Amino acid sequence: MSLATILLYGLAFYAIAGLCTAAAFVACGVTRVLGTPTSMTAGARIVIFPGAAALWPYVLLRWLKSGRRS
Repeated sequence: MSLATILLYGLAFYAIAGLCTAAAFVACGVTRVLGTPTSMTAGARIVIFPGAAALWPYVLLRWLKSGRRS
């Protein structure tokens, strides 16, 4: 395999993992990571989704460190 193919597969993996993590985070994790229990509107969740998908390793780390998993 060429280097370009390996990089493309890596980018595809990162994008798929980001979309899956962001979907789960926006659905149920964002309210757990916030310090105070608050509700999030659908519009706020839509705005958060692209950033969570792009920064999914950090989002996942924060979610796991929140300590309030169910």
